[in-house]
Amino acid sequence: MAFLLQNLVNALQWGSFYALIALGYAMVYSILMLFNFAHGDIFMTGAYIGFGVATSLVALSSLGAVALPGWLILVLTILVSMFITSFVGITVERVGYRPLREAPRASAAITGLMIGIILETGNLALLGAQRVSFPSLIETVTYNAGGVYITNKKIMIVAISLMFMLALHLFIRKTRWGMAMRAMSFDYIVVPLMGVPLNRMASMTFALGSALAAVAGILFGMAYPVLDPYMGILFGWKAFVAAILGGRGSIMGACLAGFLLGFIEIFVAMIFPSTLRDFIAYSIVLLILVFRPHGFFGEPYSAKLRL
Repeated sequence: MAFLLQNLVNALQWGSFYALIALGYAMVYSILMLFNFAHGDIFMTGAYIGFGVATSLVALSSLGAVALPGWLILVLTILVSMFITSFVGITVERVGYRPLREAPRASAAITGLMIGIILETGNLALLGAQRVSFPSLIETVTYNAGGVYITNKKIMIVAISLMFMLALHLFIRKTRWGMAMRAMSFDYIVVPLMGVPLNRMASMTFALGSALAAVAGILFGMAYPVLDPYMGILFGWKAFVAAILGGRGSIMGACLAGFLLGFIEIFVAMIFPSTLRDFIAYSIVLLILVFRPHGFFGEPYSAKLRL
C-alpha cells in the first residue's frame, strides 16, 4: 500500500506538467480551431527563461545586493517568466499564425512545427547544446507519512499547478474577457461581427497558454533540475495527446486528461519494464479513444461551447 501511495504522489506531480501544458493546446483550439504545435517548445523556452531569471536573482542575492529568501525568488521567477513567455506566445501568434488564419490547417500545422525548430535553434545558438542545471531555490524537506515519502517540493508543485488551473477557470467564468473567450469558442466567425476583437482575443489566448507553459517549465526545473533544448518535443506531443483525450478545446478535459496520462505512465512503469512504458500507456489511450473518439468532454461538432 505504501508503494502504491508513493507512486500516486509521483503521478500527481508528473500529471501536473502535462495538464498545464495541455491547457495551452485546448485554449488555442477552442478559439481558433487550430493546434499550436510549437507549444511544447514554448514550454522549453519558458523553462529556460525561468532558469535565467532565477539564476540572476540568486546571483544578486548572493552578492548581497538584494537579500531575498528562496520562496520569494521562486515567486518572482514564476511571475517574471510568465510575463516574458506570454510575449513569446503573442509573437508566435502574430508572426506565425495570424497571416495563415484563412489558410488550410495543414499550413498552420507546418508553421507550428517550424516555429518550434526556430525556438530550439535559437536556444542552441544562445546557450549551446549543453544541458543546464536549474538552481535550487527551495531546500528539499522530506516527510514520512506511513512509509510514503513526500517532499515539500512535490506538495508545492501540485499545489501551484492546481492553483493556476483554478485561476484560469475563474478567469474564464467570472471575467469579461473570459466571457468573450467563451463566446469565441462557440463561434469565432460570428462573434467578432458583434464587436469582440478577434486579434486581441487570439493574442490573449496565446499569452495565457504560454504563461501556463512557463509555469510548467519552472516547476519541472524544480523537480528535475536538468534542462535540455529538446525537452519540449516529447512533453509537447504528450500534452497534445492529453488535450485530444480530454476533448478538443475542453479546459476541464485537458486538466483531467493531463493528470490521467501522468497516472497511466507512472503506474505502467510500476508494473512493467520502463522500456514498455510509452507503448502500453498510449495503447491504453488509443483504446479509450476507440470508445470515446471525441475525448472525455469533446463534442461531435466544432460549433459547440467548449470552454
